[in-house]
Amino acid sequence: MSSTDTTTSTVVTNIATLVTNDPSLGDGSPLGLVRDAAVVIEGDRVVWTGGASRAPATDHRVDAGGRAVLPGFVDSHSHLVFAGDRTEEFNARMSGRAYSAGGIRTTVAATRAASDGELEAGLVRYLAEALRQGTTTFETKSGYGLTVADEARALAIAARHTDEVTYLGAHIVPPDYAEDPAAYVDLVTGEMLEACAPHARWIDVFCEKGAFDGDQARAILTAGRARGLTPRIHANQLSYGPGVQLAVELDAASADHCTHLTDADVDALASGRTVATLLPGAEFSTRAAWPDARRLLDAGVTVALSTDCNPGSSFTSSVPFCVALAVRDMGMTPGEAVWSATAGGAAALRRDDVGRLAPGARADLLVLDAPSHVHLAYRPGVPLVSQVWRRGVRVV
Repeated sequence: MSSTDTTTSTVVTNIATLVTNDPSLGDGSPLGLVRDAAVVIEGDRVVWTGGASRAPATDHRVDAGGRAVLPGFVDSHSHLVFAGDRTEEFNARMSGRAYSAGGIRTTVAATRAASDGELEAGLVRYLAEALRQGTTTFETKSGYGLTVADEARALAIAARHTDEVTYLGAHIVPPDYAEDPAAYVDLVTGEMLEACAPHARWIDVFCEKGAFDGDQARAILTAGRARGLTPRIHANQLSYGPGVQLAVELDAASADHCTHLTDADVDALASGRTVATLLPGAEFSTRAAWPDARRLLDAGVTVALSTDCNPGSSFTSSVPFCVALAVRDMGMTPGEAVWSATAGGAAALRRDDVGRLAPGARADLLVLDAPSHVHLAYRPGVPLVSQVWRRGVRVV
């Protein structure tokens, strides 16, 4: 029988360290670590985890060779439907020019000019790149078209490759509406929303000076929610602002960036179920201040870690790189960073079938060419992901 037949079972055994993200299965820590472990897969699901010596009989056996096994990374924030290149902007910024939201306009022009085929080819390329580095679930957004037709086609393209599609018509006010931002908000909450909602699960807004203020963001997210989309929000990236508290007020799934937070912002996140999604690739690529993950974690906030892969401010698809940055510069332990890049990302997408390796979860896992998850931060920049399984099938 073929290994993809849903009636067959496979054990991945001889695992030095297994990250389950289920404390009841392992050492009692949030990572639920199991030493000398095995995972049993049937079809596209995990059906058993535990010590290798106790693994049940299966049709197939895969020897992990004393390596670590983790849940596949859940990248809950990316912008992958775009055209063009912003090398010159990056080069200038690294030579001393500050980043501002205005750079998005460059990508908007290139994206509008690109064909559907060109946009989809780019998306497929970046997804393959992310998969090789262990990302098995990803969210991606529109936001580089900013016309009804361009936003709708971006979402339709994205929806062919993931269920986690976000309508971000409110990325910036495009140049054609510079003199009448209110009219653009009307478009985003009206005709554009109607065209885009059928392709999306989420609605997002860039709530920031130079983009959309708190009142505009509330109107946009409220309209999206009325159309069946769940809010998420770009909040408090470049400055202090209303985004984080608005996210909690609207029960948004996540507030993303969270770089500039007041005590009231932290308290709000701790009191609600909105996840704080941290995106260290953006700070790395813009030489900005790092988010204080330690402050959030100590307050009891659920934290996710994601790439923010986009052509302007964080052109990386590597979750391992972001894990290393979070440990080095944001006050996270290696275990916290790995949890945030797996279970945290799942929480930011309100998913319980990914981001963990426990019975009933989707069989999305990665094998590191190392004995422990700690090596993701301990050996930064090294391509440690040696195997990736998605829905029970080895794809890398």
